[in-house]
Amino acid sequence: MEIKSLNKAFQKSFVENWDRPALSNYQGATLFYRDVARRIAKLHIAFEQCGLRKGDKVAICSRNQANWGVSFLAALTYGAVAVPILHEFKPGNIHYLVNHSEAKVLFVDEVIWEGLSADEMPDLQVIVQINTFKFLYTKFEALWLVREHLNESFGRRYPNNFGPEDLNYYEDSPEEMAMINYTSGTSGFSKGVMIPYRALASNVEFALQAEPHINNKSDVVAMLPSAHMYGMMFEFLFEMVAGAHVHFLTRVPSPKIILQAFQEIRPNVIIAVPLIIEKIYKSKLKPILDRNKIFFKIPILDKVLQKKILTELKHSFGDHFEEIILGGAAFNPDVEAFFNKIGFPYTVGYGMTECAPILSYAHWNKAKLYSCGRAALHMELRIDSPDPQNIPGEVQAKGPNVFLGYFKNPEATASVMTEDGWLKTGDMGVMDKDGYLFLRGRSKCMILGPSGQNIYPEEIEAVVNNVTYVVDSLVIEDDGGLTALVYPDYHQAELDGMSREDLEKRLTDALPEINKEVPNYAKIKKIEFMPEDFERTPKRSIKRYLYQRN
Repeated sequence: MEIKSLNKAFQKSFVENWDRPALSNYQGATLFYRDVARRIAKLHIAFEQCGLRKGDKVAICSRNQANWGVSFLAALTYGAVAVPILHEFKPGNIHYLVNHSEAKVLFVDEVIWEGLSADEMPDLQVIVQINTFKFLYTKFEALWLVREHLNESFGRRYPNNFGPEDLNYYEDSPEEMAMINYTSGTSGFSKGVMIPYRALASNVEFALQAEPHINNKSDVVAMLPSAHMYGMMFEFLFEMVAGAHVHFLTRVPSPKIILQAFQEIRPNVIIAVPLIIEKIYKSKLKPILDRNKIFFKIPILDKVLQKKILTELKHSFGDHFEEIILGGAAFNPDVEAFFNKIGFPYTVGYGMTECAPILSYAHWNKAKLYSCGRAALHMELRIDSPDPQNIPGEVQAKGPNVFLGYFKNPEATASVMTEDGWLKTGDMGVMDKDGYLFLRGRSKCMILGPSGQNIYPEEIEAVVNNVTYVVDSLVIEDDGGLTALVYPDYHQAELDGMSREDLEKRLTDALPEINKEVPNYAKIKKIEFMPEDFERTPKRSIKRYLYQRN
């Protein structure tokens, strides 16, 4: 399916799926496509009466919920530029991003609004409570009347009831900016990524081709932050074009809530970050594997146990999914090898906000172990290396998914583009003869070894993270050597009758075993313990720059 206008693709889907469910709050209300269309129409009238022009910015800052989706689609289909802002950001950050983006309208969660101040965001014309669409603030007194008389205005605009024939969404053009997505990134301050309509449309086309079974009878659980490009594209925008039913997890998605939702909703495809799968592996599977090591060495029993684990795992995820697509961070190699061995239908993709987000993917039954697939539909990838198959180099990308640049930051834009027009991803990798990409780590994270060797800390961290009671780790350069910062599972250790001191001694004593698994030049000198979890980005990656010492 070729999408010439994304907004017209939404319009077509709304018309065709008018009486089908569109957006639900998990264990809460459901909006049908007709309900979403009606709310969008009311917001369009409010935008118009508040003086919002095509190209003006509309910021949205709230937790995942159905009205987040309504607000986002209302902005795009009006011809405004959407600015999703992560609700986890601190008030000062939110004030800054609203101002930097030059937003005229802000949709905000009531809880977030408590920490904000309209005086700190002087360019805003109106602030809207996202749960109810009531106005919380207007710059001019007369704008309060817009909300007060909105139902009357809607009745006058659509006197013969509101139906699918009334939809006439803004027709976008490929190079036009659709949204600004602020990435917190793992290496510094947020940059406003300007995403054109061609990038959104190309990603939707990719998803329709990659997951052709997703249609207007499909269900999807949205558990990633909708304000982040990965969740927004593959748990929401693509589904709205396909006519699917999106269920937003409105609470913090702990593994318990996620698995409960999978059992109830039985999604047709699952989009996740590796951390979620790794937590399930550590809590549910690793204890079984550790207890039955001897049986896994007997071939017949090994096959029986593998089949049993595969059946149980599929059941945990609702037993109705085509595949689980992982992205946003590196997948633990040992966990991946185990899932691969038992034939679990997972695949690892690769993307970045600047490509809205997809760069590479392969369906689970065509994927290669430890690879993140081949160049996605419409995209080209290359490795900046004299020997791309063997010597890691920077991954570079070209195609319609590539962004327009960073908002009000031409220097940063220039720094990530090559002279011949390719996007520099900042990730290091190799590519085999079949075009499969194997990532090695971030070029910014790479540590130079004592004799000039390239050390990729992510590879060492994968070894450390396999040690029992390690939740996560970060390997840093420290006074000429390597230190592993470790966040242990103090809670689980306590349940197992172990004191904090005993746990830390046990993990320190594991250092020789860890060092056996890594090259001599990448051995860890010492382990330091974190009293609480690392600070993380929306993708659940550790904010590495906060912990560097050199």
